[in-house]
Amino acid sequence: MRSESRRQKKMASLLREALSAVLPGELRSFSASLVSVTRVEVLADLRSARVLLSVFGPADPEEVRGHLERRTGAIRHRLAAAAEFKYNPQLFFAIDASAKSVERISRILAEGAHDDKAG
Repeated sequence: MRSESRRQKKMASLLREALSAVLPGELRSFSASLVSVTRVEVLADLRSARVLLSVFGPADPEEVRGHLERRTGAIRHRLAAAAEFKYNPQLFFAIDASAKSVERISRILAEGAHDDKAG
């Protein structure tokens, strides 16, 4: 597997920043949950990007992802207005599994701390 080029890293960084500004407006009427862009992976041709999300709150992460997939055209339109990219990449949204792992580990540690105080 090839490592990311400087152009890919720069594009991923710009996309992450722009998406962090655009997504709250897209989700305002859909969910009260906090949605964070954890990582953006851009293909070598800069025409496609995988956006990894963390969802914190009451919403089902898959429902949030599905909503964003359905709104991809509007999101790309807002991105084009917010940032000047040579290519406005096709976006593919996914839930970042590492956030769930961190939450699970935190919960286990908190339960362990609670058990230590009780015992």
